[in-house]
Amino acid sequence: MSTQSIRPALITRVLPDSIAEEIGFEPGDRLVSINGQQPRDLIDYRFLSADEELALEVLDAQGKTHRIEIEKDIDDDLGLEFDTALFDGLIQCNNRCPFCFIDQQPPGKRQTLYLKDDDYRLSFLYGSYLTLTNLLPAEWERIAQLRLSPLYVSVHATEPAVRERLLKNSRAGQILSQLEWFQQQRLQIHAQVVVCPGINDDEHLETTLRDLAQFHAGEVPAVASAAVVPVGLTRFRPEEDELVPVTPAKAQEVIAQVQQLQAEFQAQLGSTFVWLADEWFLIAGVDLPPESHYEDYPQIGNGVGSIRQFLLQLEAAAEDLPDQVTPPRTLTWVVGNAVEKAFQPILQRLNAVEGLTVRLAAISSNYWGQDISVTGLLTGQDLLGSLSGQPLGDAILLPSVMLKQGDSGRPEDMLFLDDLSLAEVSQRLGCPIYPVDDVDALILACQDIEPLDSSRQLQPAAGYWTPT
Repeated sequence: MSTQSIRPALITRVLPDSIAEEIGFEPGDRLVSINGQQPRDLIDYRFLSADEELALEVLDAQGKTHRIEIEKDIDDDLGLEFDTALFDGLIQCNNRCPFCFIDQQPPGKRQTLYLKDDDYRLSFLYGSYLTLTNLLPAEWERIAQLRLSPLYVSVHATEPAVRERLLKNSRAGQILSQLEWFQQQRLQIHAQVVVCPGINDDEHLETTLRDLAQFHAGEVPAVASAAVVPVGLTRFRPEEDELVPVTPAKAQEVIAQVQQLQAEFQAQLGSTFVWLADEWFLIAGVDLPPESHYEDYPQIGNGVGSIRQFLLQLEAAAEDLPDQVTPPRTLTWVVGNAVEKAFQPILQRLNAVEGLTVRLAAISSNYWGQDISVTGLLTGQDLLGSLSGQPLGDAILLPSVMLKQGDSGRPEDMLFLDDLSLAEVSQRLGCPIYPVDDVDALILACQDIEPLDSSRQLQPAAGYWTPT
């Protein structure tokens, strides 16, 4: 890719007490080059700035060029954050997978919801999945040169005809030779298989997992792990997509099939190697595996063991819960109904605190047309449809996984997947909403939220609508 298509990197934050702050960098400045080279992405930036002597070219917010020379320790970070990890644009996906969530959305929402990425850099930096079908030779060379490992790859099937059918791409059948390339380069991937009943399940699933397991060998296994995920469907998907939803009976069948392979792989490879996403157990209505099953949680980003890990984290964090909170308060904790059963131990522990009442609102997504819904896909309309007119108590606790930063950057303008803002939903429900990022935030919110009374009114505030 030519440097003409690389935009100077927009700086959005300068970390306190950093080299960049000392020099005088400010948000709105743009980094043009480091030692004469334009970084095309965050990977280049990190690589180029890992030097003792740097010559930086910078554009300030007024468009004036500055040239700065600095000396630092080789491992010292400059302390800059950017508006995007990709300064030369996104490598987009040209596959037409029928189960792609991007194609299962209604039209007319914010543009970023419709961007299909298939970018190896986002895979390396953030663990997003790519198919490998959109890589040019130069990108393969860069992966090898910079040792970008591990990457996260959507395999779905190793049989060429099945994978080509799923991805609607004639290049999709090259996956086994691509895995051999990773093996030769001593680089790793984590694989995922989205199971579409009637297409890549049954004997096709077994073939895929056995093929992947062949690459889990040697000091640096080319395939470090594999995750099996149920296809997720919405009411907006194309009618001709050939897909059928995963039923409880199908979930039980896949669990049994994969667990048999897990036992075999454990004996042969010394690792379970392939893991089932938590959703299989939730759909099937059976208990999740114990903590010991997940080894070092290699597929946590795919929802493999995330509920078990959450329960363990809460057990540890709950030690900081007081015996009593004063004054008493009632909170509504919103989650997807898929986790309703699994989260009962958490609910019981919170309600054991005297003066604290936490009601679990486990809701499904009518917006997406799903009877069983994961928390991250719930929308503002789902909350309004399920919670309007209900007694919500003093505040709503909302997992922040449901939200995305809006264009304004203001916390109250964070958006749900249906483009409703946090502030709008809070106002329409007449109840303050507190986004919680993790277990620690959940525990703190239960202690810190003060009850509403008649003298306090809802006013917009940073992050949520809160009483003043």
